[in-house]
Amino acid sequence: MDARARAEFEEFVTARSAALFRTAVLLTGNRQDAQDLVQSALERACRHWERVAAAEQPEAYVRRILVNSLKDRWRVRRRIVEVPFDDARPSVPAGQSPQRQVEQVELRRSMIAELLRLPTGIRAVLVLRYFEDLSEAEIAHALGCSTGTVKSQAARGLAKLRAALGTEPDFAVSASGPPPASQDPGPGLNPANRLLPNRPADRGDS
Repeated sequence: MDARARAEFEEFVTARSAALFRTAVLLTGNRQDAQDLVQSALERACRHWERVAAAEQPEAYVRRILVNSLKDRWRVRRRIVEVPFDDARPSVPAGQSPQRQVEQVELRRSMIAELLRLPTGIRAVLVLRYFEDLSEAEIAHALGCSTGTVKSQAARGLAKLRAALGTEPDFAVSASGPPPASQDPGPGLNPANRLLPNRPADRGDS
């Protein structure tokens, strides 16, 4: 990787890793798995950065890597992930009553738990559509599928959530919980310079 590509990749990681981490939290249900998932996706993006940078939407390309990495892990693990909600407590509007706060927390618990029970592809569509506010065309581009597939998977996912919750899903409530895109992903996510090979100057004399 030359100096120009290195600088571009470092800039991308600095600007977008927290947003990718937020998506990963929603996809996996906890910070540790989210950190691992983003780390893996960024490492793969680093190895193929010229291809990623040449894409029409580099972030969409990396999001696709993120989702595909999750699918690979799901095939290996074949288990439902429990949600440690202590990692992502919902924000509470000022002046909200304690009873309402409890209701909001419980509603969010139920929503995220049911979301994590959905197949990975459907979950990814719902996360990108209702939490990340991407358009159907943007989701199709990010996931490498047609807009028709996005629409059908969204409809199936909403129907499953509706049946499980007994009410219409309220994504506004659930979106208040996981860390916002501006939040530091935490020490488990390596910065860009640790994803890159050492510069010649860093190797020392040998």
